[in-house]
Amino acid sequence: QVQLAESGGGLVQAGGSLRLSCAASARTFSIYAMGWFRQAPGKEREFVAAMDRNGGITCDADCVKGRFTISRENAKNTVYLQMNSLKPEDTAVYYCAAGPRRGNYESHYDYWGQGTQVTVSS
Repeated sequence: QVQLAESGGGLVQAGGSLRLSCAASARTFSIYAMGWFRQAPGKEREFVAAMDRNGGITCDADCVKGRFTISRENAKNTVYLQMNSLKPEDTAVYYCAAGPRRGNYESHYDYWGQGTQVTVSS
């Protein structure tokens, strides 16, 4: 079993930045691919970014544009999501997930955190 705990969410003005963290309980954290998803009110959960054990990254459009950056520190069992130039439409609950391989579908991941709320005001 892997337990995941997100932190770092909060209220920020448009144009601001936040860094989300996800701490994992697993001693074998380094073998897992880690992903970030988000779910806005009234919408389905959507993929944001993922990083595998070798540092390979899969990105959505915002990640590709450089607004969002995923990274990990295996020594700290932690994965991060740096979010810059935030927009009101980025408001959502952000979830981290762990699984055997990197991907942009929820089915790629076996373990999920409880989520952290990010609210961007205009």
